Amino acid sequence: MRSQKKYKRIVVKVGSSLFSGKANKLDTRLAGKIAKQVSDLLKQGKEVVLVSSGAIALGMSILKLSERPKKLQDLQAAAAIGQHELMHVYKLALAKFKLNCAQLLLSWDDFLGVRYTNAKHTLNTLLKLNCVPIINENDTVATEEIKLGDNDRLSALVAQLVEADLLIILSDVEGLLDKNRKIIRRVDKITGEIKSLACPTNKKICVGGMVTKIEAARIAVEAGVPCVIAHGRLEKIIRKLTNDPFSQGTIFLPR
Repeated sequence: MRSQKKYKRIVVKVGSSLFSGKANKLDTRLAGKIAKQVSDLLKQGKEVVLVSSGAIALGMSILKLSERPKKLQDLQAAAAIGQHELMHVYKLALAKFKLNCAQLLLSWDDFLGVRYTNAKHTLNTLLKLNCVPIINENDTVATEEIKLGDNDRLSALVAQLVEADLLIILSDVEGLLDKNRKIIRRVDKITGEIKSLACPTNKKICVGGMVTKIEAARIAVEAGVPCVIAHGRLEKIIRKLTNDPFSQGTIFLPR
């Protein structure tokens, strides 16, 4: 196990399934709990980057849409409307602990060439300023992300970008389950068998979910970043995983 002292820079991905309820309402209490844990970690001298989904779900709530739009332009509009609401909630939650936050909307092009370097410098500067970067896919222009609904891989790319010590992916699942529906605590190598556990039955209806989380873990570990998949509603989950990433969920270890 790696020493706790080495987990200084942490990327945390928050899934939209944690935030939105039946009416796509944002769970502000969860945002408050996340802010409290982030504050505690910053006081310990650690650095935290949040990658947060939820813009489209919030846009749907504001537009009073009961079903997710199918047309691309409608999804983009919902994302544009919901994104500022998402940031507003984070801003209020973090302000209670006298913390500032910054919004970064990234697309896949931002991980190439000069734009990659610029994004890296911006994030490093924000972390030095003790500011909490909050990143989301630029859904209003990034058609590929909306089609795939995948912020998991984005979080892995961000972890690689900032040279994080740990990637935590929070969702409404407790981790990767084996064929007997028991949590696999540790994965040393992502094999075909491990990938098959993400969608053991009907592959036609298996979109996103654990599939993209395992893909995100693969990107992270190949960059030397350990990745943990865990349930985001567990009490003080971010603090627990930062102190001991083997304690909850499933950890994927770098080669």
